Amino acid sequence: MPEDGDHMKFRSGLLLGTAFLAGLAVGPGALRLAGSGDFPGAAFAREISHDNSAETVRLLTLLGTVMDVVKAEYVHPVSDKDLINNALDGMVGNLDPHSSYMTAAQFHDMQTEISGKFGGLGLQVQGESGHVRVVSPIDGTPAARAGIQPGDFITMVDHKSIDDLTLDQAVRKMRGDPGTKISLTVVRPKTGKTLTFDMTREIVHVQIVKSALYGSTGYIRLTEFDDDLEGAMHAAFDKLKAEAAKTPGGKLTGIILDLRSNPGGKLDQAIAVADDFIKDGEIVSIRGRHAENNQRWDAKGTDITNGLPIVVLTNGGSASASEIVAGALKDHHRAIILGEKTFGKGSVQTLIPIGDQGAVRLTTARYYTPSGRSIQGLGITPDIPVSETKDDDSYGYREADLSHILTNIGGNRTTETPRTDIPPIAKSIPKMPDANWPAFDATKPATDFQLQQAIKVVNAMAGISNPAPATAPATEVKTTAPAAPKPSEAHH
Repeated sequence: MPEDGDHMKFRSGLLLGTAFLAGLAVGPGALRLAGSGDFPGAAFAREISHDNSAETVRLLTLLGTVMDVVKAEYVHPVSDKDLINNALDGMVGNLDPHSSYMTAAQFHDMQTEISGKFGGLGLQVQGESGHVRVVSPIDGTPAARAGIQPGDFITMVDHKSIDDLTLDQAVRKMRGDPGTKISLTVVRPKTGKTLTFDMTREIVHVQIVKSALYGSTGYIRLTEFDDDLEGAMHAAFDKLKAEAAKTPGGKLTGIILDLRSNPGGKLDQAIAVADDFIKDGEIVSIRGRHAENNQRWDAKGTDITNGLPIVVLTNGGSASASEIVAGALKDHHRAIILGEKTFGKGSVQTLIPIGDQGAVRLTTARYYTPSGRSIQGLGITPDIPVSETKDDDSYGYREADLSHILTNIGGNRTTETPRTDIPPIAKSIPKMPDANWPAFDATKPATDFQLQQAIKVVNAMAGISNPAPATAPATEVKTTAPAAPKPSEAHH
């Protein structure tokens, strides 16, 4: 119901993410929440007046007429609540792939999931043309262990088709009590094969930071941009420095930042992570419909690595918040980007609670890298392209493949200038593994082709001769998700 007579006041915060957590998670992205402190101005509030023009009244009358027809003639009775929720889904959901209306129950589920611990399978999923598509499995979860891959279409749950279900309905079928069995059938577009995976649901603990030491090179993997991610990453970096001090060289000589299959999360965390590696200059800017809400964030003068060489690993599952970090480090020539082109989600969503009736997740801005470029629908091109496998069957599902995506407008439209600071070793880095390269095994770093090439590059940048492929980290540091965020904070 409207407040203050004919007006409603919205308080907003921003997301950078794409999908749903379905014990699970829905979509990659960058998000700001209602009441979040990083939104422009003391409060993001706008008075929304109702449009009472004759055309609007005519269209609203049409909506009511159609509702009356459906209620009177549909094959079985249907409630006003279901009809209106369907209308709201279409009204918001058809704007772009990342805007959506959430009922109170869906909003509650989202707030539960972002606590960093939830029951389910550990999948990021996205609705696409009425189907459910995997954005990314979460590290260490039943879905990741089973072998479900980015880009897979989920067609059946427990051998029953989900084609006639909404995304939310499909997600609810995949959720369940920990310890219960579930079977997912998927179609893998890369091969055309239909595959069935039998799994057991479990409490999913989102491990947001993983760290390891390979020789004198520190490896830090960020799985998603949850609350307090930067703090966890900083702690992992400090532990790596302490471990490196015990090695023959006595110090870290380089950093690999792994953003592969990281679907995004909180905008403020993306800014904080980039700020840890860039001493000065712009990190990112956002521009929306209302000029007063445009904003730019600059680095605060501290590089926690004191200038160590950095290689950033990316793939098609690196989205939104991940792309902000990769784009900032690339534009400032602070890091070499190695891997595959990123997802290409250059929009920011605002989560707007609607009283106790749910919430609207609405695209409210595009973001731009320090060079002024929008990566919307384009992604970030790696400086050194390296595929995951010899079959070149990497993540083939990106923003540009979605229906009714946001257009790429504004910003710097000139041709990107090739970098002149790429290390000479780049010329000898193969674009994909040869036929004898072993199959990838997440527990065996020596099978991770992109990681091994990154180690070569960062060692060359540090002036260190490259050893044989790392078969195991010298040490490993793991940081799990923080405690549940406050109710006003969220990221998916």
